[in-house]
Amino acid sequence: MTVEQVKPETSGTPAPVLLEPPLAGGGVPLLGHGWPLLRDPLAFMSRLRDHGDVVRLKLGPKTVYAVTTPALTGALALSPEYHIAGPLWESLEGLLGKKGVATANGPQHRRQRRTIQPAFRLDAIPAYGPIMEEEAHALTERWKPGETVDCTTESFRVAVRIAARCLLRGDYMDERAERLCTALATVFRGMYRRMVVPLGPLYRLPLPANREFNRALADLHLLVDEIVAERRASGQKPDDLLTALLQAKDENGDPIDEQEIHDQVVAILTPGSETVASTIMWLLQALAEHPEHADKVRDEVESVTGGRPVAFEDVRKLRHTNNVVVEAMRLRPAVWILTRRAVADTELGGYRIPAGADIVYSPYAIQRDAKSYDRNLEFDPDRWLPERVKDIPKYAMSPFSVGNRKCPSDHFSMAQLTLITAALATKYRFEQVSGSDDTTRVGITLRPQNLLLRPVAR
Repeated sequence: MTVEQVKPETSGTPAPVLLEPPLAGGGVPLLGHGWPLLRDPLAFMSRLRDHGDVVRLKLGPKTVYAVTTPALTGALALSPEYHIAGPLWESLEGLLGKKGVATANGPQHRRQRRTIQPAFRLDAIPAYGPIMEEEAHALTERWKPGETVDCTTESFRVAVRIAARCLLRGDYMDERAERLCTALATVFRGMYRRMVVPLGPLYRLPLPANREFNRALADLHLLVDEIVAERRASGQKPDDLLTALLQAKDENGDPIDEQEIHDQVVAILTPGSETVASTIMWLLQALAEHPEHADKVRDEVESVTGGRPVAFEDVRKLRHTNNVVVEAMRLRPAVWILTRRAVADTELGGYRIPAGADIVYSPYAIQRDAKSYDRNLEFDPDRWLPERVKDIPKYAMSPFSVGNRKCPSDHFSMAQLTLITAALATKYRFEQVSGSDDTTRVGITLRPQNLLLRPVAR
């Protein structure tokens, strides 16, 4: 069939009538739906599909459009008519800036992708294998049977160390990992409040919460400046992502400016470390809550390795371990809310979306939807077996997004998550201890409130 064959027969064919999306219930005066989004955001977003495929929300005086189905979130992510923008990205600008690959659009984004993509090519990942192995096994050696493990601190430590050593060739990052862990928790909570309750000037008042937020944000930027300054002072040019940034050219062939270098390193180090660390925490929680799957991981690793320490080269053979990682990300996605902005009048699912409108959707709600998943709230890694995965709707599971905004580090992240899970489950069983709290802390990302585990030697 040619393009001409699918065109309307006459130019006089009336355009389809587009509908106004229904307004969600539960709003309150002045704050609109910002209040339920603060009070119980996961439940609120999970209920929206009951009201329609596209639903209007009020965040203060602003109208936002929520998309609730896998097909439409896929269309949203793939369409050039929607840019990275909206309440989420506006709230993140204080951290990510406007010049990094996470927030840029158009030609600038395409150029930045070309700069960083070589570091994440599938054939580049094996070079990071020895570092991932070393850090995964160092984690198991650092933990002692019977001692309580603070999973928040330890998860950030290994995530930052792997990112810094692989992509920035940084020296051991223990102290910086601690700073990053503390600061990101404060910053991401504050950014979430600013997203759902956009009170503008009130966030500039010298209130304790605002001062704490500003201190944490300043420390994050200082940490990145330290990393870049150390590399420049060293005169070294290792084959890594930071060297690529320092040598990158803009559209005119000139070196990219200092702010773009800073923003790119922030985008590499902070959101990536936050999401990987949060996923490691949820994987540890899953291993403790579902010991039968932890045992299956151990058995699979031993059948592949014959009893030697698990290695990077084993990762592709660890099918059940990989499925445990995917299922943990399905039920507890680190990134649970995303936004886009319409660049022109358009439509989604038969609903009118005006130019400049902000659109929001929740991977958490999509990935737990009973219309997409059998026994949707059950932890079931076997749902990702080839004979079962075909029953899951397209775009009902896109943990790294799709299209030109797909996370470039997807293979890098999956490799380290699978390797860490295999190393930990092979050496230990895990039990939650007194004082542990595995309920969900909601910010820009999701993580357990305060997960404390006791490793028990196998």
